[in-house]
Amino acid sequence: MRRSPSGRFKKGIKPIRLLPIGYFTIAIIGAALLTLNISSKGEPLTFFQALFTSVSASCVTGLVVVDTGTHFTLFGQIVILCLIQLGGIGFMTLATLLFGAARRRITLKNRVTAAEALGEDGLGDILGLCARTTRYSLIIEIAGALLLSFRFVNQFGPARGLWYGVFHSVSAFCNAGFDLMGGYSSFTSYYNDPLVCFVLMALIILGGLGFVVLSELMGPKRPSGLSTHTRLVLVVSGILIALGLVVTLALEWDGSLAGMTLGEKLLSGLFQSVTLRTAGFNTIDQGALSDTSKLFSSVMMIIGGAPAGTAGGIKVTTLAVLLLTIRAYMRGDPVVTAFQRTLSVGAMKRTIVISTVALALLSLSSGAISAIEGGSVSYIDCMYECASALGTVGLSAGLTGAASAGSRAILIILMFTGRAGILTLALAMGTGSGTAAVRYPKGVVMIG
Repeated sequence: MRRSPSGRFKKGIKPIRLLPIGYFTIAIIGAALLTLNISSKGEPLTFFQALFTSVSASCVTGLVVVDTGTHFTLFGQIVILCLIQLGGIGFMTLATLLFGAARRRITLKNRVTAAEALGEDGLGDILGLCARTTRYSLIIEIAGALLLSFRFVNQFGPARGLWYGVFHSVSAFCNAGFDLMGGYSSFTSYYNDPLVCFVLMALIILGGLGFVVLSELMGPKRPSGLSTHTRLVLVVSGILIALGLVVTLALEWDGSLAGMTLGEKLLSGLFQSVTLRTAGFNTIDQGALSDTSKLFSSVMMIIGGAPAGTAGGIKVTTLAVLLLTIRAYMRGDPVVTAFQRTLSVGAMKRTIVISTVALALLSLSSGAISAIEGGSVSYIDCMYECASALGTVGLSAGLTGAASAGSRAILIILMFTGRAGILTLALAMGTGSGTAAVRYPKGVVMIG
């Protein structure tokens, strides 16, 4: 199938439009399943409640309107887990593998869509990358499930303990934040449990690094060493986690961390920093955070994790390129570089678009929810919830559970935007060909 001059394939729709359409379709199917009587222990969910839950699961966010552990039956929990796995690994990755397993020809359109979902520019070994993505994900999730089961089997018994291990391992690796602990408590009762906390943090970090980075780290070593992308992701992620730990300890030492021992404060502060990578689990009460902590957390949630992974946000590479661009301009450097490699102008343009649109969406949605709730909720709490939704994090200060239908509708849009990708949605809605039919003379505009 050839591309036409308009940038479309001659038959069908733009491949990039398949991503948001796919996530939307999965969310609708999930919502239909969650409205069934067999999904709930008590009164079934309304379709709007089910849609919110399905979008949150398929967009690996974790914001909920009902308690996952107490409201849903085993069938309902399995539906949610399947939605999380589809949203985390990516439906196009699984679809590509199924086509390959059935020995059916993978069309160019499907290759382009899968490459877009995995953040790949080329179409070379896209089937191999999909296979490695799935294989590494399953290995990590199984290892996490076994480690968590050591704790949960002793606490809940063999059957329930193993199920808890599997569910929370997948939820953590996919950065989803759904939990079965009940009472909207997440992992607050495990704040001093090193086994549970470190296993969850390892899963969150590995999922948030991105499948391209995992493939490079776990696969055969490259003769030239780590790529610029991988090095940038590892360095910036490490800096952000360390920064989050220091700031959390500084702001919450006598606040939400009060009464803990030094070791418990360090563990809780580290877990809070890691979960802001868009995981959504928490070991300290988010509603008890100071306004300054919520503001800092909102910034960290919007940054998110790495591209082509299970994390959301504008991505750590976007932040890195933005800061490197600023540094280059202030130095008067003609090009932007990282690790002795020149970054493309296209990367800088994407950085500016994503950052600007994300900040605009955050500001507008926070203001809209504040107006809808009639001032009964502080603006910082509205911003915190919106940042959590747009960054597909799932941390909540309590607004989602008590929010009106209008506010929840805004959160649904933010979760979908955050998972499908700001740039992906922008390009999917665009109609341009990507090439200029007319070249205009240069104009002069004064800046600053």
